[in-house]
Amino acid sequence: MTLDILHPFSITFMDMMNFATHIGLAHFLLLSAVLFAIGLFGLLTKRGIIPVLMCIELMLNAVNINLVAFNHYMPVDDYSGELMAIFAVAVAACEVAIGVALAFRIYRDRGTVNVDDLNSLKG
Repeated sequence: MTLDILHPFSITFMDMMNFATHIGLAHFLLLSAVLFAIGLFGLLTKRGIIPVLMCIELMLNAVNINLVAFNHYMPVDDYSGELMAIFAVAVAACEVAIGVALAFRIYRDRGTVNVDDLNSLKG
């Protein structure tokens, strides 16, 4: 008797390589969900403006992964998913520039960038 007969669930090296190299839509959706959850957790727990902006960027990148993955795996003839992702990256770059400028201005006026301390709308 050989070891293969005794162990009917033996997996060959080629089976493992075929499984590892096939990445489907579900893998991208799982990655995107994990990135979005990390970004949402950071958004709800961080207190500084810069980490909050970084978490928002992480959430936008998760959305971009979804757009590109759906465009790749769904039967469409155009590049609408990629174009929307490029547009979202451009919007995110503008958002970062404005967010950092606001963070510098808030620190200059109030001496803190703690989000909990920024609760008044007085001039």
